[in-house]
Amino acid sequence: MATAQKPPPSPVRDDTAVRVWWAVREPFTADAWRRVAYALLAFPVGVICVPLALLGAPTGRWQRALVHRFLGDPGDLSAPGVRSDRGAEPPGPSRGLAHAVLATPLNLVVLAVTAFGWSVVPMNLGWPLRAGSDYADAWGGPTFAGAWAFHAIIGGLGFLLLMPWLGRAMAAVQRRLAATLLS
Repeated sequence: MATAQKPPPSPVRDDTAVRVWWAVREPFTADAWRRVAYALLAFPVGVICVPLALLGAPTGRWQRALVHRFLGDPGDLSAPGVRSDRGAEPPGPSRGLAHAVLATPLNLVVLAVTAFGWSVVPMNLGWPLRAGSDYADAWGGPTFAGAWAFHAIIGGLGFLLLMPWLGRAMAAVQRRLAATLLS
């Protein structure tokens, strides 16, 4: 008679502490800061690429290289015109122009959200430097320690933990748009 054996333990830990640690470490990863760099560079590069694409410059290749450098290897960017010896066929000037024009509004929104969100972190962690002497009516007041704690925890640490995840979502939309227009 065969006895039922327990399955071996799963190599993946489904532990709350592991998930919390994974979420908390995200602001300190290189990928998060590459997404911030792309968010800050995509809009000005796109604006510069519009007139250059009209002059026939290879702006699609430049924009695709920017996506590749900061958002990782976009596998679906090289799908349609793959060359066997050198990777993806470079997109034509019309695709570079289309991406520069159509991605500009999205890149502007991403730039504004990224710049504002990341500026909130040091602004609230250093709240006493900008608060002046009237902290009785500030959030967390009427004491100085309460107001500083509230601003540091909610505005400083809260945005520090929120912005990488918001940046990840915005970068996914930007990457999808680049994959659609530059492939």
